[in-house]
Amino acid sequence: MRALWFIAIAFALSVSTVIAQPAPSEVPQTQPAPAPAAEEDAWTFSLSAYAYIIPNDREYVQPTLRADHGWLHLEARYNYEALDTASIWLGYNWSIGEEVTLDLTPMIGGVFGDTSGVAPGLELTLAWKKLALYSELEYVIDCDDSSASFLYTWSELTWSFTDWLRAGIVIQRTKTYDTDFDIQRGFMIGVTYKSLDLTAYVLNPDEDPIFVFGAAYSF
Repeated sequence: MRALWFIAIAFALSVSTVIAQPAPSEVPQTQPAPAPAAEEDAWTFSLSAYAYIIPNDREYVQPTLRADHGWLHLEARYNYEALDTASIWLGYNWSIGEEVTLDLTPMIGGVFGDTSGVAPGLELTLAWKKLALYSELEYVIDCDDSSASFLYTWSELTWSFTDWLRAGIVIQRTKTYDTDFDIQRGFMIGVTYKSLDLTAYVLNPDEDPIFVFGAAYSF
């Protein structure tokens, strides 16, 4: 009989403990729940195209396809390093920070077409609140003529007025087309709707301005 009483008391205590515990939805969350493994392992893609309107020179479109899978970054470009030239890239995604965030993707690429060579590169985004700096850098090592090797840069410093509207300044150094400026500079404005991003740029606005219109879709 005494053993039965002990079993009954133990059962009552265990039931009261379970009842006293909050339901899973009531448990305070000190940090976001981790994403499901399927989402963490999913591929993400981005396809973009930029149309360059250049006074007294050839107009062209520069497409880029990006693919990311965790740390892995793959990229293919055309008319980027030079006209009628393609490049393929392999990179490593790396991110740090909470209030101030830094996303880095060091890459190595192969360039072929009118220009042939190899290129180490870097893509980075430094963000704080509504301010963001985005930059693409690469050094093309020309395999046919080492004296033709060059540094390419594209950087944007933007302020987001809303979730869908941003504006800022841009600088570029390129050999894709001829220009009187070694470092081009200008302004940009961009709008975002769901997975679609549209941007417009004007470079060298005070002398023979160059207009660039871009569209990017993420999926």
